[in-house]
Amino acid sequence: MKAYYSHKEFSREVKPMLKCKNLKKIYGKKTVVKDLSFCVNDGEVFALLGSNGAGKTTTIKMILGLTKKDGGEIELNKDVKIGYSPDTPYFPPFLSGREVLSYYAEIQKISKEESRAEITKLLKTVGLEDDTTKVKNYSKGMLQRLAFAQALLGNPELLILDEPTAGLDVMGRIEIIELIGRLKKAGKTIVLNSHILSDIEQVCDRGIIIGKGSVLGTWDKKEEHYGKSLQDIFIEKVGGMDE
Repeated sequence: MKAYYSHKEFSREVKPMLKCKNLKKIYGKKTVVKDLSFCVNDGEVFALLGSNGAGKTTTIKMILGLTKKDGGEIELNKDVKIGYSPDTPYFPPFLSGREVLSYYAEIQKISKEESRAEITKLLKTVGLEDDTTKVKNYSKGMLQRLAFAQALLGNPELLILDEPTAGLDVMGRIEIIELIGRLKKAGKTIVLNSHILSDIEQVCDRGIIIGKGSVLGTWDKKEEHYGKSLQDIFIEKVGGMDE
């Protein structure tokens, strides 16, 4: 996987990029997210952790405006451009990877001249150099790579990645994690939802552990957790929910 973003470290004042306060989401009689609060700082990689059904993807969709919140506040600079890679990406099956990215470039009103060069770089970055293959012939891993490329289109400041390594083989997962590390060094702010705790420990600065729509605990790479690994903390917080 070829480099697309430089490794230049950005020195800047730490400030909030995204704030969520007392978020709430109800489906029917079930409260999926309740009283959820957290803050993501500019230039950091922030992890959303939790078991399936914890409310992570619903939280992401509320942040993006894809799902209407039933309570709480979301503070996000209106001028900040967001790139989003969903957990279950879908693209028109009759298009090639290049055609998909060209379509999204048009939606973003990126000129054809600018988008042509950027799309070529992005496809190389995510390992999809064969840009003539139709999406209907893509594997799950290839769809994840294309979704990542689509999220990077237009050089957004904030990236929200929902299970970006799902369906990838070992080398593919390593390449995506390395890319996230390069994006961080290039100054991007990233919200990452992943079940692979070793990946979280490698690239994330901080994170929250969510259970039944609420924050069960926090994790910070810089803090001393009394010798506990992220796995220990996760099991302690999530495993104790039914006690």
